[in-house]
Amino acid sequence: MNKSYIAKIRALVGDEYLMLNACAVVVVNEKNEVLLQKRSDNGLWGLPGGLMELNETIQEAAIREVKEETNLDIVLKRFIGIFVNPFMRWREKDLAKIYSFAFLAEIVGGELMVNDTESTELKYFSFENLPEIHSMDNLEIINAYYHNKFEIIEGEKYDG
Repeated sequence: MNKSYIAKIRALVGDEYLMLNACAVVVVNEKNEVLLQKRSDNGLWGLPGGLMELNETIQEAAIREVKEETNLDIVLKRFIGIFVNPFMRWREKDLAKIYSFAFLAEIVGGELMVNDTESTELKYFSFENLPEIHSMDNLEIINAYYHNKFEIIEGEKYDG
């Protein structure tokens, strides 16, 4: 198996603070509850998703991550927005600024089950009963979804 892009970067720069692209996917059931995964590294909950690999688009990363983590096949239905976590930590010194591209998705196949070593449980939660969420960007994405705040970018220009 090929070493991931992130593993290669970490091998080169060690624990230096990095800027990384990630995806997060909102999947809801018929009760409008959001699917969360309980992370194996810190025991907290978050959206399915993860870091983008060098050879894929952010949409491909979103679809791949959901399949890897939940065994679900999805179709991306809507772009929610880009959310920034300026201080993401995985290990004690593995720090990064994360740009998380968020999507709303629809399930088109597969059977829900924990499918990797990154999570220990998968469960749907209502907005009123959310557990502690592992990262600020994931919490902001969930809030944006439930408050119908989807990104619309209108012709901004750089005045540099």
